[in-house]
Amino acid sequence: MNYTLKNVPQREPKPRERGFTMAMDKGLSIREVEDFIEVAGEYVDIVKLGWATSYVVPNLQKKLDVFKAAGIPVYFGGTLFEAFVIRNQFDDYRRVLDKYNMTFAEVSDGSLEMDHDKKCEYIRTLAEQVTVLSEVGSKDDAKIIPPYMWINLMQKELDAGAWKVIGEAREGGNVGLFRSTGEVRSGLVEEILTKVPFEKILWEAPQKAQQVWFIKLLGTNVNLGNIAPSEVVPLETIRLGLRGDTFSQFLDSDTTSLI
Repeated sequence: MNYTLKNVPQREPKPRERGFTMAMDKGLSIREVEDFIEVAGEYVDIVKLGWATSYVVPNLQKKLDVFKAAGIPVYFGGTLFEAFVIRNQFDDYRRVLDKYNMTFAEVSDGSLEMDHDKKCEYIRTLAEQVTVLSEVGSKDDAKIIPPYMWINLMQKELDAGAWKVIGEAREGGNVGLFRSTGEVRSGLVEEILTKVPFEKILWEAPQKAQQVWFIKLLGTNVNLGNIAPSEVVPLETIRLGLRGDTFSQFLDSDTTSLI
């Protein structure tokens, strides 16, 4: 940090299990990636190439190389996994992971109907090759999954070998964990947390109000994802109580005074 402040919460050091920030790249250029790393590389833990953008972006390998040189792992969005699976090309997907030396992969079923036992089988298979993040929840805002089912799905996917489970929200933050307005389904989140350890969950929370809600509930070292590259530094200030939304969250009343 550039100077010293008291009562700033301690962030987990990298590589970390908690306080994870996943940024979403929806089509950054190489130059934009370089600029992003210069400004926010210290605060981002992993980057997701959103849905299937890796299929169409130019200079994919060069982009991956830039992230790798900065020590930031990258993975392809879960929709790409689904696109391969629905075309009966799972083995081709595994070869793509090897071709690009990917160390992480996302398994999801947000855009297609998949038997859950089959999904867990995909997780087990891929976990022998890479570190797996599995996404729970539907991209269909009309499909409401009850809390007990979220818990059941998350537990089974962790048991199958997922490193972390991702709570679905899409890039807009208006499905799954959230209502169409972006409001957190707080009862759902709180019930999930009665059974699933918070460090094992990466909550997709692209909107500032959602990030603030999770930090107030679970503290500075909550895992948050689908963060826009331009919002990684602002999120870090929210985590540290250095933005109005969480300004008083981490202050010790014994060592502060009002002016």
